[in-house]
Amino acid sequence: MGTSHHYCRLQFLPKINLGATNILFRNTSTALARLLIPITSSQHNPTTITSSRRQKSVRSRSYSSDHQKETQTMEHVVVDGSEVVVKDPQSLCHKISSIRLAGPEKLQVIADFDATLTKYWIDGRRGQSSHGLLRQGSPEYDEKRQKLYEYYHPLEFDPTIPLDQKAKLMEEWWGKSHALLVEGGLTYDAIKKSVTNSTIAFREGVVELFEFLEEKDVPVLVFSAGLADIIEEVFRQKLHRSFKNVRVVSNQMIFDQNGQLVSFKGKTIHVLNKNEHALDMAAPVHDRIDNVNGLNEDNSFVKKRTNVLLLGDHIGDLGMSDGLNYETRISVGFLNDNVENSLESYQKAFDVVYLNDTSMQGVVKLASQLCQT
Repeated sequence: MGTSHHYCRLQFLPKINLGATNILFRNTSTALARLLIPITSSQHNPTTITSSRRQKSVRSRSYSSDHQKETQTMEHVVVDGSEVVVKDPQSLCHKISSIRLAGPEKLQVIADFDATLTKYWIDGRRGQSSHGLLRQGSPEYDEKRQKLYEYYHPLEFDPTIPLDQKAKLMEEWWGKSHALLVEGGLTYDAIKKSVTNSTIAFREGVVELFEFLEEKDVPVLVFSAGLADIIEEVFRQKLHRSFKNVRVVSNQMIFDQNGQLVSFKGKTIHVLNKNEHALDMAAPVHDRIDNVNGLNEDNSFVKKRTNVLLLGDHIGDLGMSDGLNYETRISVGFLNDNVENSLESYQKAFDVVYLNDTSMQGVVKLASQLCQT
């Protein structure tokens, strides 16, 4: 008896007709077509890959872990030079279908900033983070902040410290760092100069992604444990335009009439509470950047959107959706470096993994597919 096939179209991968569900597939084609995955357990060989220029047959095979007898499903393909890993294509297909059925009005995008929206490598050098680019113009205070980093940063990753105790340490670290910024007389001009002189850039395709989501009225929440004012200035200087649907959820500064930092708004957002709970802690954004993040300040606007496309570069970024009672979440991980040692854990954690600091073009296509009606 024949098996009926239900096809899931993954537009961010090449066009493949997979008869077998348990496959390790490597394709060096650069065609941007569609991946067709039949949701069936039937076995058909060979696998057929169709590009816009040619058709090519390859042999499919199963991949079994030495530590696990069950066969694992993984797709590893190359699209326009970008390597993509999808561990469970069938699960991803179901999630895409579910989100499309609910419609764009139920979708929100949650994104980390550093090394997710921005590049990890720039001209062969490690790009700066929004945390690392700030210079107060005072070697004394820059040195004090560096000493805080050297003390607290190892504690952040110490597995022996209980989570509640670690959260208190992070609150302590952020509080001391913010106090140094005020004490050192940080000015908004110093922020602008720091961004101008920084080595930081957005991934190719970020503007296209934001423009598409703005057109579809899909909100984008950019979460960061850093400083919103710096991120907003990066938006202004590097993207040269505003997006009405994008909001930065991060620590907000208060400046006096002379542009000098005097305090911070709201509660502190640090690495362990950088999630949708922080929406209630984040202060309104500054008007001076032409309302880059001008979402309705009524947070129920995004909390009612129970389907999530989450973008991050660390497994811990998956916690950004904590606090949201989501129905369906598709997680996209950017594995920028140390691929050999980290791929296994990333493919277990994320639905889709992009390797080696690739562009955002695949996510643009995925978002377009999610919003098809």
